Amino acid sequence: MSGTMSEAKNEQVLIFDTTLRDGEQSPGCSMTTEEKLTMARALEELGVDILEAGFAIASEGDFAAISSIAQTVRGPRIASLARAKREDIDAAARSLEHANRARIHVFLASSDLHLEYKLRIGREQALEQTGEAVRYARTLADDVEFSPEDATRSDRNFLVEMVRVAVEAGATTINMPDTVGYTTPEEYGRLFREVRERVPAIDAQGVILSSHCHDDLGLAVANSLAAVQAGARQVECTINGIGERAGNAALEEIAANFFVRADYFQLHTGIQMKKLNAVSQTLRERISFGPSPNKAIVGANAFAHESGIHQHGMLANPLCYEIMTPESVGADSTHLVLGKHSGRAALRHRLDALGFALTAEELLEVYHRFVALADRKKNIYDQDLIGLLTARQREQRSGNMAAVD
Repeated sequence: MSGTMSEAKNEQVLIFDTTLRDGEQSPGCSMTTEEKLTMARALEELGVDILEAGFAIASEGDFAAISSIAQTVRGPRIASLARAKREDIDAAARSLEHANRARIHVFLASSDLHLEYKLRIGREQALEQTGEAVRYARTLADDVEFSPEDATRSDRNFLVEMVRVAVEAGATTINMPDTVGYTTPEEYGRLFREVRERVPAIDAQGVILSSHCHDDLGLAVANSLAAVQAGARQVECTINGIGERAGNAALEEIAANFFVRADYFQLHTGIQMKKLNAVSQTLRERISFGPSPNKAIVGANAFAHESGIHQHGMLANPLCYEIMTPESVGADSTHLVLGKHSGRAALRHRLDALGFALTAEELLEVYHRFVALADRKKNIYDQDLIGLLTARQREQRSGNMAAVD
């Protein structure tokens, strides 16, 4: 596992999707077993490497959903979350019984804040519990991930020791989550580099390092990318960035970074980019809200332009303002939205598309009427544009259309 860009060339970053676990447990995102199964199939087609299907011991419904997904979805590795307790690990193993490839994901808090106030245990007990839980999980699954919860607010020496114990107990993946979205990219990258240096067995045994970032300060994606640059080769993320509080790192943004900036990262994922928009819509239809219009990659405005300067540039060459094509992520097309900031170039373009070929003088007159209307009306529709034309201009279009017919 390499921490430099040049050495990392062409390596794959594994995408660990936790939409159905971390995402689903957030307000407004609860799904039925059938809805989770539908999403799981969509995620399989998208090309995620690991699909965290739920928290088996949390409820009968969660157990049933994980079991159903494990029996049906054969492409990605199916993971089930478990606290560092034998009964949790047993439940996770049972839920994954029919999985083609299974992973038990064990977690235990590592920060003093969580140990004292949430778990009411000391550091020594936490280390002992970590080793016992991972060793036991390895008797039930070949693939065991361990997460020291609240890693970014943990004492660094203790965190390193907890990771060492987990690796020695047989963990095959070590995830260091920014559970409360507290860290910054520089800090998070430094954490990964230090843990790798101080626990040589990680590289020696081929243990995968993973990031899991929350977006409380709006840094989830940036932090995840910093972790990758520091040697992480798995990123935990969700569709549309759903998750506890402000959400998780957004899968579509992570994948798009490696796709668009392949020149910089020199890494790749197995994500089928053209399916991103469809999977985003599938999720939106199954929970109580969709992505914000200005959401990167999958938002309604991600490929929309209203500014006249931008529209002129887009008509001249889309590369002026779009760093990827809408089609590359499964969106329909670029939208030149007509509003008070639009210029004559976009107005002419739309009128031409509607079949109205105006002279420069006619276009200027219509443009003045258009700007006046746009100052009063937020959304300008095609019928509004047609209403700005003179009767002769409208008739001319009708005649042209009749001639074509």
